[in-house]
Amino acid sequence: MTMNIAFLHGGGQGSWVWGDTIEALQAQRGRDVANVLKLDVPGCGSKRRRSTDDLTLEDVAHELIQDIEASGLKDVVLVGHSQAGQAMALMMTRHPQLFQRFIYVSCSIPLPGQSVQQMIGQGLQGDNPEEVGWPMDPATTPIEQRYETMFCNDMGQSAKTEFLSELGSDHWPLATYAFTDWNYHSLDVVPSTFVLCLRDKILPAGWQHVFAERFRTERTVMIDAGHQVMNTRPHGLAEVIRIEADRSAI
Repeated sequence: MTMNIAFLHGGGQGSWVWGDTIEALQAQRGRDVANVLKLDVPGCGSKRRRSTDDLTLEDVAHELIQDIEASGLKDVVLVGHSQAGQAMALMMTRHPQLFQRFIYVSCSIPLPGQSVQQMIGQGLQGDNPEEVGWPMDPATTPIEQRYETMFCNDMGQSAKTEFLSELGSDHWPLATYAFTDWNYHSLDVVPSTFVLCLRDKILPAGWQHVFAERFRTERTVMIDAGHQVMNTRPHGLAEVIRIEADRSAI
C-alpha cells in the first residue's frame, strides 16, 4: 500500500536533514511504496534565499499547506522534528482533512500566551521547573560548544563535523519565535504519535512527555537516540514511521 509522507525539519535546519531517514524508509519498504515530500520553511533549505522579515508562524503554516496541496498528495502522514511541531499544530487545526497522521519527533510547543523564548528560559535545565532550560550556560559557553552538546551527543566525529558544517545556514522567520496564540483543543482531530528521544540534550525526556500531552498524542514511542535521531538512528526512526503510518492506514 502506497503511503504519502511529508517531512518537516526543525530550527536551524532544512529538508536536507531527512535524507538518511528517507533512504532507510525506502530500503525497508521499497522505493515504490511511499510518495515522499520534503518540506522547507521559508528561509530554510531550498528557500534559504527568501526574505522572511514579514512572515509570521501563521504565514509559514499556510505556505506549508500550499506546498503539500501543490504536490498532489492526500491523506498525508506528516513527520516533523523539534520546532516543526509548532507549525504542525497550526496546520492540523487549519486543514485537518489533508492529513492521515501526525508524527512528532521530539517536538515542542509552548503554553498558551507563552513564546518559544519564554518556554526555554535563560537558565540551566532543572533550575526552573517551569522552563526547559539549557544543557550548558548560554552566558558562558560558546555557541559552537553548545551546538556540539545539544545536537551531536550521540554522533561519531565524521558525522558531527558534517552536520555542524550545515547547521545554522537555515533560519526560520524571526516572528515565529514570538508567537503566543497556542490552542491545544483541536490537536486530536488527526491521530498522532510522539517519538520520544531518550538521549536528547535539548529537550529532556521529562519535557518531551509534557509536550506529547500538549499535542494530545494517542501514542508515545521511545527511541534510544539524541535530538538528531534522523541522522544517528535513521533505520530505527524509519521503522517507527513505517509502523505508525501503517497503523493509520488500517
